Amino acid sequence: MSRVQHLVVSQGEADLRIDRWFKAHFPGMTHAQLEKHLRKGDIRIDKKRAKANQRLEEGQTVRIPPLDDSIYKPMAANFAAKARDTGPSDRDIAEIRKMVLHMDDSVIVLNKPAGLPVQGGSGQSRHIDGLLTGLQYDYEEKPRLVHRLDKDTSGVLVIGRTRLAAKFLTEAFRNRSTRKIYWALVAGVPRPHEATISYSLRKIVTANGEKVVVDREGQKAVTDYSVIAVAGQTTSWLALKPVTGRTHQLRVHCVAIETPIVGDGKYGGPEAFLDGAVSKKMHLHAREITISHPSGGELSITAPLSQHMAETWKLLDFHENDYEDPFVAHGL
Repeated sequence: MSRVQHLVVSQGEADLRIDRWFKAHFPGMTHAQLEKHLRKGDIRIDKKRAKANQRLEEGQTVRIPPLDDSIYKPMAANFAAKARDTGPSDRDIAEIRKMVLHMDDSVIVLNKPAGLPVQGGSGQSRHIDGLLTGLQYDYEEKPRLVHRLDKDTSGVLVIGRTRLAAKFLTEAFRNRSTRKIYWALVAGVPRPHEATISYSLRKIVTANGEKVVVDREGQKAVTDYSVIAVAGQTTSWLALKPVTGRTHQLRVHCVAIETPIVGDGKYGGPEAFLDGAVSKKMHLHAREITISHPSGGELSITAPLSQHMAETWKLLDFHENDYEDPFVAHGL
């Protein structure tokens, strides 16, 4: 058995529920064990009995009762695993630092390259989340993801630099108080040149994995779009403004109006690939975002085109500087 301990809540742990705080500090403790200690009054916050749903405040002192040695065994294994984990290489750290578009005490904004996943998955050992320690610098906390981009989508990716900042930013995305503009190259020319797509979407499981389809019984999904330029009446540069944030929304909506995003074979099939020198990579880029800042005011960031899209723009004689936000005139 251990002795009684008294731990002080750090700034980064403020507003954390007590069960999550214990999970972070004592991963070997089961929820049943925690509830038992809470009922008995063994766990106290600033000398007062603690409640299961209580949230902690910076500077509070948490009394930890004597704990059985078995609780510490998973902690020892966890520490050993961390010791074996060397983290991102110097090359990876240099690469993710080159992605930084903006960094302050609360927010980091990256220009994510196409082809690099945001999180790990089946067969994905290298991803943004695994590289974020390279942006930790002298901060106590590892930066945290607050939203996602598809693996093959490039552009603006917002990161919370602290847990509290991440919580604020996550709420901003959830409450749709962010304004996002994507650029896409599509096969074909939408008619009309400017409109709103309102097709509900549903996720299904196929023999090839999960896929999103249009389904009137699915979740509401809304996208505003505008044609910025046309090449040969066969290819269009679109500005897309998602009003909702469904999985693969822009990709499925573009297919729904019969102009698939170039390179998106999953949803567009063969029609999504152009003949000639145009890259077969997906041409979807999170161009800009405006989001409330945790310290007040708004943060607006624009991401330069990824290399393969910049090459396509040059090939088709599209010019980034010709772009004027088509949604401003309509107050969107």
